[in-house]
Amino acid sequence: MQKELEDIVKAYHTAQAQGIHCALATVVHVDGSAYRQPGARMLITENGALTGAISGGCLEGDALRKAQLAMLQQQPMLVTYDTMDEDDATIGVGLGCNGIIHILLEPLGPHCAFNPLTLLQQYTGTRETTVMVTLFNMQQRSAPQPGTCILVTNNGERQVHLNDDTLRKAVLPDVCEAFTNRRSAIKTYHSGTEEISALIAWHPPALQLLIAGAGNDVMPVVKIASTLGWQTIVVDGRPAYAQPQRFPEANQVIVTKPANVLDHIQPDEHTAVVLMTHNYNYDIALLTALLPHSLPYTGILGPARKLQRMLDEIKDTGAHITQEQLERIYGPTGLDIGADTPEEIALSIISEIKTVMTGATGLSLRDNNTYIHRRSLQHIIQKQL
Repeated sequence: MQKELEDIVKAYHTAQAQGIHCALATVVHVDGSAYRQPGARMLITENGALTGAISGGCLEGDALRKAQLAMLQQQPMLVTYDTMDEDDATIGVGLGCNGIIHILLEPLGPHCAFNPLTLLQQYTGTRETTVMVTLFNMQQRSAPQPGTCILVTNNGERQVHLNDDTLRKAVLPDVCEAFTNRRSAIKTYHSGTEEISALIAWHPPALQLLIAGAGNDVMPVVKIASTLGWQTIVVDGRPAYAQPQRFPEANQVIVTKPANVLDHIQPDEHTAVVLMTHNYNYDIALLTALLPHSLPYTGILGPARKLQRMLDEIKDTGAHITQEQLERIYGPTGLDIGADTPEEIALSIISEIKTVMTGATGLSLRDNNTYIHRRSLQHIIQKQL
């Protein structure tokens, strides 16, 4: 999702430089099934350019027309699309999504000192985990819609643009809860007869992928990772191979010994590593250095006996390898998809990393008896203001 937000921020800066009015569309609530889930965003310009997505393409046209009205009035607007209603002529007949989608449209005036993009641009391009709050009134759609007004980072920095002190004091503890639970939530706050809902969106940083190796088989891994918006770092001890021009999509290409790799990066809980140098000594040295960091995913290219030999040799040095560390090592790396070519192997590796990092099953959706999109959002009606 971070790549989508980064694209939105770039498009906004381009439009702002040209004096073009924009609006931000945010999926704030979904009942039933929908292509995009709460937190999905799309930038809409007054001349019809779209960046990001709020659906699979079925809602964008009508959202553009309504966003132009919101820009003209300079007032946020909450719109609802019922894709379960086959007689809904507004967005077309028989869309088949079987969901009710609520989208908040927030105009972004070119001279506005504060708008949602001033918050978004502080999140993108960093390795901070953030929580962003978007407030909306589903009960009275014609009432003022507060919109995106709070950003909190995991280091405690806050930006709050909400004049209602009572509501602010109610929302901020739930922001802390989102950090603790590591997931987004939708909550509704009661004040007399009025209800204000909040999309409390938890945003982890982009996945950081460290690839040890700069051979030709690494190229498709970097390309796919870049397409997904992952921050990719290629390291190798061979200057002839580890060259930026060979990996134009990589964020960094570093020539270094395995003992010095950690001098160049800061591994965290959103970091995955794949060892594919085809150099046993390089791989085992780097694996030894990485083990104490307990990264969520460390993949080893090659047969299972290669990994077992590595682990045995590391243990022979007196190092203790815990069960938790072993469970985070994947060798051979990749899912069993029948991969043979370098591109197919890259797809297999990236797919396994995505599966592990999101806690998914990796099974066919055909065999999934629940929602296609995992319901990670808590929807809680609580708190009397």
